[in-house]
Amino acid sequence: MTLSIPNQFLYLTQTPTFSVQRRFVSFQREFHSIGARICRARTKDLILGNPSVTVEKGKYSYDVETLINKLSSLPPRGSIARCLEIFKNKLSLNDFALVFKEFAHRGDWQRSLRLFKYMQRQIWCKPNEHIYTIMISLLGREGLLDKCREIFDEMPSQGVPRSVFSHTALINAYGRNGDYQVSLELLDRMKKEKVSPGILTYNTVINACARGGLDWEGLLGLFAEMRHEAVQPDIVTYNTLLNACANRGLGDEAEMVFRTMNEGGIVPDLTTYSYLVDTFGRLRKLEKVSELLKEMESEGNLPDIMSYNVLLEAYAKAGSIKEAMSVFRQMQAAGCVPNAATYSILLNLYGRNGKYDAVRDLFLEMKASNTEPDVATYNILIRVFGQGGYFKEVVTLFHDMVEESVEPNMGTYEGLISACGKGGLHEDARKILLHMNGKGIVPSSKAYTGVIEAYGQAALYEEAVVAFNTMNEMESQPTVETYNSLLQMFARGGLYKESQAILSRMNEVGIARNSDSFNAVIEGFRQGGQFEEAIKVYVEMEKEKKKPDERTLEEVLSVYCFAGLLDESKEQFQEIKALGVLPSVICYCIMLAVYAKCDSWDDAHELLDEMLTNRASNIYQVTGQMIKGDFDDDSNWQMVEYVFDKLNSEGCGLGVRFYNALLEALWWLGQKERAARVLSEATKRGLFPELFRKNKLVWSVDVHRMWEGGVYTAISIWLNDMHTALMNGEHLPQLATVVVVRGQMEKSSTTQDVPIANAAYAFLQDKVSPSFSFPGWNKGRIVCQRSQLKRIMSSSGLSPDSSHKDSIITLSNSPFSSLGSKPSTINNEYSQHDDNVDSKTKLRKSTELIASTV
Repeated sequence: MTLSIPNQFLYLTQTPTFSVQRRFVSFQREFHSIGARICRARTKDLILGNPSVTVEKGKYSYDVETLINKLSSLPPRGSIARCLEIFKNKLSLNDFALVFKEFAHRGDWQRSLRLFKYMQRQIWCKPNEHIYTIMISLLGREGLLDKCREIFDEMPSQGVPRSVFSHTALINAYGRNGDYQVSLELLDRMKKEKVSPGILTYNTVINACARGGLDWEGLLGLFAEMRHEAVQPDIVTYNTLLNACANRGLGDEAEMVFRTMNEGGIVPDLTTYSYLVDTFGRLRKLEKVSELLKEMESEGNLPDIMSYNVLLEAYAKAGSIKEAMSVFRQMQAAGCVPNAATYSILLNLYGRNGKYDAVRDLFLEMKASNTEPDVATYNILIRVFGQGGYFKEVVTLFHDMVEESVEPNMGTYEGLISACGKGGLHEDARKILLHMNGKGIVPSSKAYTGVIEAYGQAALYEEAVVAFNTMNEMESQPTVETYNSLLQMFARGGLYKESQAILSRMNEVGIARNSDSFNAVIEGFRQGGQFEEAIKVYVEMEKEKKKPDERTLEEVLSVYCFAGLLDESKEQFQEIKALGVLPSVICYCIMLAVYAKCDSWDDAHELLDEMLTNRASNIYQVTGQMIKGDFDDDSNWQMVEYVFDKLNSEGCGLGVRFYNALLEALWWLGQKERAARVLSEATKRGLFPELFRKNKLVWSVDVHRMWEGGVYTAISIWLNDMHTALMNGEHLPQLATVVVVRGQMEKSSTTQDVPIANAAYAFLQDKVSPSFSFPGWNKGRIVCQRSQLKRIMSSSGLSPDSSHKDSIITLSNSPFSSLGSKPSTINNEYSQHDDNVDSKTKLRKSTELIASTV
């Protein structure tokens, strides 16, 4: 079906609506207003805070709520007395304390201080110590230590006694601002005034001294002093000391504090174990935490689940699978039942290390132990298997989740659809989107992007555009990733005109192109045979200061390969190496193909040997050996399948490029039977789903996303399968169709200039029959009617190299020892005649442009 840009890309050509602009302007005003308030808050002595703030309804009594709102709306020079006039003798000091706490929560010290000073001059609402304590705490948080001291010192003259609470508040004010020496002086003064420090006082002083840098002996001295004063340390005291140990790397001291804590009957909490793990983690002695837990177990004090989870999390961050599992088995042996968080930590750890079988086994163990997985567990599994390339398993997990009545969140849906996008599971992505709609959930931009990507992987262009338009209608703003998904979709099929429409839309909405955008545009122009335009985009990328990445260099190399430019290809390949980048296996296959095309057999053999000795990854060696035929036996082919399966984790986008490059190398190296086997592996893994289609009327092969070697391989398999079907008694279709171009180019008279269309047409004309031709009704198809097709299939000896009567095109492998002995036998077999001459001239001009630009 033809993709019509004017109709289908409604949202690609429209400018934003007035309502969107109005919301944007409103947002700008709000942003500037917020920015102004932030600027005012930075200065301590400016006017009162935002008068529009109102208290939450029902939070306080009616009178307290009314007073807070009146004071909040009071202008800088407004009268406090008039505000309080109607509340005289109605509000208690406890009510006023609530008012001060509300303003303290807002950090509104100016308004609080004005109210406080007014109350000091009154008899009916004279502040008590509780209000003084709140004021000292508020001013201390704001760093106004002079005002804190002033209020504290005037308490006796105001007839307000100072108790442990006001003293502690002042100590805390100095301590939180880093002046622990004054905190210690105030502690001594407090004792001289016969005010006994409490646990809160000592905890405050110890915390201030620990943060201020008092040495460990000094901290222990304070700890001993409080015990001497019969003040029993609590969990806060011990955690404060453990925090000091963590910050200073004091392992032995932390161990001593923890033991003392247990001996004192204080039950450790999550914070305790976090500090222990932090301490010994920094010292790389996490096993010490495990030993301490074992001591507790042996003494009958079973640690709770949080303690084990904190330790597991630490081992997980370090990537220590063995140690993490040891702790897991330890907790099980101790009788501590793992919870969902425990399993989630381990599942995530296994997943990050690619242990997918272990993830499955552990998940089954989790369910067998009656530990119910929660949404976080499923999200981890979805992410792990999505990253590992197990896309269908991700969908299965979602169904399991629904059956277990675990409610997905937006993270679940985004992970699911993202996995479907990478794996090309467009039908599953569509169903998940329908599920969200049924639940009344508006998909996020990331979710819509995943759906678009899924359609793109299957070359379902119109469906992807509909999803994009729906996204806009739902006011879910497309991101640069959304536009890149569209660009990459069109690029793989050579729909460069559609790509240009996407770029125009990006410019209209102000979304800047990134490296992925440029790479996709280069790929689209290359696949569409616009080699000069592809190189211009590369030059433009340099001008815009966008640093080319490995993918960029690979795409430029493929442009030269498509154009058959040997010297430029070699120069680009060497440039990649010179940049310190290991060329990908795709680059190696591209170079092998261009060497074979140009009869540079010595270079081809040398490069193949380089692949076989590459130790960076086994993909180079396995690919090289497979090309040479070392894995043709079924038992050895499993190694090839293993490598192909590993590539799945990168998604269909990489897969299309990899298999195209590999098929290109195999075909031009004369390994045609091997190419057919590789293509079969590709389709088995869900790639090129559009490739072979048949019904009673039409049998088609869609090669518009393939490279030249893939085109020849696919058409050969298609013709041979058709011949076999006829020999088995099947009826031939009314029409046999080779799809070579999609999109706007289907209506263009220049379709035959597209390299893929040209290659397919020449191949069919030379190897099959002149009966295959471009119809007037669609320039993107090469067709043959049933009557002519039957005559072709029934005749014999069509192929000069055919020795089998059951095949139209014989696919065999040329011995590597003979490659190069007859230079013209392979690379000239299906030449595109002289059509590449113009493209070579264009490329040479553009490469000169690159040289001058760089």
